[in-house]
Amino acid sequence: MKRISKCAYWLFVVSALLFAVAVMAQQPAKHKHINRVIDYLEAGQTVYYTGSHSGTTGTFEQGKKDAQTWADYISYDMEHAPFDVKGLQEYMRGLVAGGPTRDGYRTPAVIVNVPVNGLDGPTVRANAWMFQQVLATGVHGILLTHADNPDAIREFIEAVRFPNREQGVGHDGLKEGHRGVHGDPTAAQIWGVSVQEYEKKADAWPLNPNGELMLGVKEEDKIALANVDENVKVPGLSFAEWGPGDMAMSLGVTVPPGQNVVNDPRMQAARSKVFAATRESHLYFLNTCMPNDVISMIKEGVKICSGSEKAAEMGREYQHRQTPQ
Repeated sequence: MKRISKCAYWLFVVSALLFAVAVMAQQPAKHKHINRVIDYLEAGQTVYYTGSHSGTTGTFEQGKKDAQTWADYISYDMEHAPFDVKGLQEYMRGLVAGGPTRDGYRTPAVIVNVPVNGLDGPTVRANAWMFQQVLATGVHGILLTHADNPDAIREFIEAVRFPNREQGVGHDGLKEGHRGVHGDPTAAQIWGVSVQEYEKKADAWPLNPNGELMLGVKEEDKIALANVDENVKVPGLSFAEWGPGDMAMSLGVTVPPGQNVVNDPRMQAARSKVFAATRESHLYFLNTCMPNDVISMIKEGVKICSGSEKAAEMGREYQHRQTPQ
């Protein structure tokens, strides 16, 4: 057998190392969670989302484009936009094709506004099929709109969870989940895990510390406002917001053109009440953050911001953002 020279040997070693580095650079970074928002929140960072009530275009190509978004997550509207599950499924597939994200996650997180108002328990239970269909596309969370009372929110949480979960069951009236498993294979493909792994991870965080689903509520009318202290205590929630647009309508608040409705004393009182209840229950509070107030919002304790890319840049710089490992 021929012996190779030391020069050839070391050339081989260096080439192998360079190849390994190149391969690793093409692979998504390994993080604790699939849902990037959870990693950043656990690291004490404020997170930023994009999306609007005009609806997100549910196409594969739009998903590929949005995979490189500046935002930490995408708010996908199906509350006022069409309830198009097929479009959402194609969008999620596009996110995977356009990924990984700049910080190494398979996709940005996607949280969906589903067109089920949390008016009462029977209403939510009768429409729970919507949650199951949306979750089967591989999204990372759901926001319940007009979450007016605890019974409605409990039905929401139970509809999203599998029946073999233990955390929270038996507390504050929360019963076992009733989500079915037959949508799991399609969701698992989006997450890039096995069906078995998906079924372990697809649960409400932080109730389940290893969960990947963020479940939120909009406390956006006078009924929800009256019940907010009890509403946000239901186990399984991650975050809450006060929905100033609908809140103003519900409270009968109007202002002259050019003035901001959120400055009305009734609106400020409503925000303060929702914020205080959210903080008392150790949930994350969502609020609009703009370049002129994002730093003050962070100092106040806002952890989820809607707004602009510029506001996100300023907030991340202020908090010295680093990618979680």
